[in-house]
Amino acid sequence: IAGFLGFAAIFAVYKAREAAHDEDYSVTGVVAGLAVFALGSLAVAGDFRAAAGAGTALAGILGSRELLHKLMKRLTWVELRSALILSVMTAVVLPLLPNHSIDPWGGLNPWQIWFFTILTAAISYLGYIAMRVLGTTRGMIVSALSGALVSSMAVTLALGRTAKSGVDPYPLAGAASLAALVSVARVCLVVAIVEPSVLASMGPAALGIALGFGLYGVLLMKRQRPQAEVDMPARSPFDLAALLMFALAFAIVATINAALATQIGARGLIATSAVSGLLDVDVAALSALRLVGTITTPAVAGHAVLAAILVNSL
Repeated sequence: IAGFLGFAAIFAVYKAREAAHDEDYSVTGVVAGLAVFALGSLAVAGDFRAAAGAGTALAGILGSRELLHKLMKRLTWVELRSALILSVMTAVVLPLLPNHSIDPWGGLNPWQIWFFTILTAAISYLGYIAMRVLGTTRGMIVSALSGALVSSMAVTLALGRTAKSGVDPYPLAGAASLAALVSVARVCLVVAIVEPSVLASMGPAALGIALGFGLYGVLLMKRQRPQAEVDMPARSPFDLAALLMFALAFAIVATINAALATQIGARGLIATSAVSGLLDVDVAALSALRLVGTITTPAVAGHAVLAAILVNSL
């Protein structure tokens, strides 16, 4: 500790004089120097493997500094705040939650529910940021696809309201179909991450649904485009209130699914998943997936996910 403090003092004084001479007041060099000293200490007095991994990550971040600066300039405060919320959810809240069921049916596990909430938020956030960074146009297709990464239902409602103003409804219907395609693809991605064994029972049917939405979306979009630009709802990748509502709905549906699956078997799980799909297809899918291997089988869970997708799509 004394060596670190001495090094920090000498290094900071030197860098301050250098910055004053060069009129460059970046703190990156100071932080990097202190990090290198700390990682060197960790390699000697602690875990050298952790030090090696952290050193590699530090070098990668410093090497990508210019790219990161450009990306940061294109992001808004709302998007950065969402990233901070996601970080707090993962690094602060998640480790504090109990990782065991607290209900008689084994459905209400606080750690799992919060973990799946983080997973869903992260998928939406990464997709949203990718659209923001890579999408250079503000056309209706890009708006519909980027909005569907957050909520396909919100996009569909916005398109429906636009159609009331007398705009040609066919391209609007095509954009809504493409938004539904994104929603189905997002559910399949969640299934592949959480419980890949379920894909065998629901993957072909989900692929057919997605292809159907995509085909009709392209055909409808080829019709005359509307004169007015569609005003998609301005939403952040996610917000805290929406995440808390998602976690609450997930907890309720997960408990009901576990209770019904225990009492009346697969039919209860499929029925509750279908009803849950009316509200949020992600909640319904995750509630069914987490029961695989304990109360239900991958095949039954796949049918439950398909029921949620079908009802939500309709």
